[in-house]
Amino acid sequence: MHSTVILSVIGADRPGLTEALAVAVQAAGGNWLESRLTRLGGSYVGSVLVELPADALEILRDKAAHVDAAGLKVTIAAASQAEPPAGTPLDLSLVGQDRPGIVKEVSAALARLGVNIEELETGTEAESWSGNQLFRATLALRVPAGISAAAVQDALEAISGEIMVDFTVVSPPAA
Repeated sequence: MHSTVILSVIGADRPGLTEALAVAVQAAGGNWLESRLTRLGGSYVGSVLVELPADALEILRDKAAHVDAAGLKVTIAAASQAEPPAGTPLDLSLVGQDRPGIVKEVSAALARLGVNIEELETGTEAESWSGNQLFRATLALRVPAGISAAAVQDALEAISGEIMVDFTVVSPPAA
């Protein structure tokens, strides 16, 4: 019997942190399934989905404590075994002048439609001709039955003038 856990990690970025995590997972007999790891604000942050023998959780906790001692805070949580998500996938990208509140407004418009944000990646960059900060975001969405891509587009266009961003909504290619 196996269990699935999520390792959440944060610490000062330096070489060897991913290896330290991988060593801990392997020492517990675990299998590294999925991860999102990045450098953010000078820190190494992310999450790792691990499958391991049900009786190996304490071994993983012990090995994670050694990683903690090396300066990377590791938190272990049980992963839920939820049903596959219902709804239609939709991809969204946006770009506009950076200002506070963009993520709040976009996420509120999506929440009002019952749209789930499954992935969100954001960043800022200098605009090439003026040097002003641009805000960019890409989102992977799950749209509930009865809500069309056009309805999502309309809801976002309704706020686009207020927050001064351009949206592109596309259905991802079929797998």
